Amino acid sequence: MKTAKFIKRYRVDDPDHFRLSECDPADTSELDFDKDDAEAMMAKDIDLLRDLQERLYAQNQWALLIVLQGMDAAGKDGAIKHAMAGLNPLGVDVYPFKAPSPDELDHDFLWRAAMRLPARGDIGIFNRSYYEDVLVGRVHPDILERQRIPKRLIGKDIWRQRFNDIRAFARHLTRNGTVVLKFFLNISKEEQRKRLLARLDEPAKAWKFSMGDIAERRLWNKYMAAYEHAIRATSRPEAPWYVVPADHKWFARFVVSRVVIATLDGLGLKFPKADTAGRKEMAKVRKALLG
Repeated sequence: MKTAKFIKRYRVDDPDHFRLSECDPADTSELDFDKDDAEAMMAKDIDLLRDLQERLYAQNQWALLIVLQGMDAAGKDGAIKHAMAGLNPLGVDVYPFKAPSPDELDHDFLWRAAMRLPARGDIGIFNRSYYEDVLVGRVHPDILERQRIPKRLIGKDIWRQRFNDIRAFARHLTRNGTVVLKFFLNISKEEQRKRLLARLDEPAKAWKFSMGDIAERRLWNKYMAAYEHAIRATSRPEAPWYVVPADHKWFARFVVSRVVIATLDGLGLKFPKADTAGRKEMAKVRKALLG
């Protein structure tokens, strides 16, 4: 399998012509392997991912920010758990974006994301993100009223303005060494129904369920329109969106894993070489240990 061609299939390179309705949530790219094959390949990739993370940390120049978006039950938690299984937790920070706290509401909508950005050498994973403000906020316009923004600043152009801010934010990050990967886990409404029902039957998952999930489900079409608009407005070369078919959990995890590995591999990460002073210091250490 040619990885570059495979992941390009899901990257939104032509946002002006992007249509979410043309993306099949059940797609498996017509691959000639199944769930067991994909999981076996991901298991072999663990060592590669671990090595790339070590090089990222040692080089201490780049940072990687992974943004995961999707409807309830789309598989965001599973993607983090399985696709990132080989990562050293000391160099990874996973942050779930929930309803803004009072402190967060006292700042601009990008502030809480900026406070959680990964340091150089680290990987940051946002489970949901600042995109919630142009997704949930668009489906529920009353949320803007709770954000304490001066009313005269809330006009018909607010979404265009926020998309401009998000694009500028991404440019700023990439110009300073943070690579941004954004994944929309594209689950179908029927598959979501099945997973929500499954939560009710499994004690380990029942705690995730709430009636709020059902209320949001009734707004499915509005959410799909909001996602399409957000992806069209913010998928750019410096911070592309990947629309990942999510009806098959194993396939979604496989795509995310392949994109992360290909991205890190493309950075040309290397372990730093010791300079003259460093080599002299290592010689002294060696001598002391052998003595």
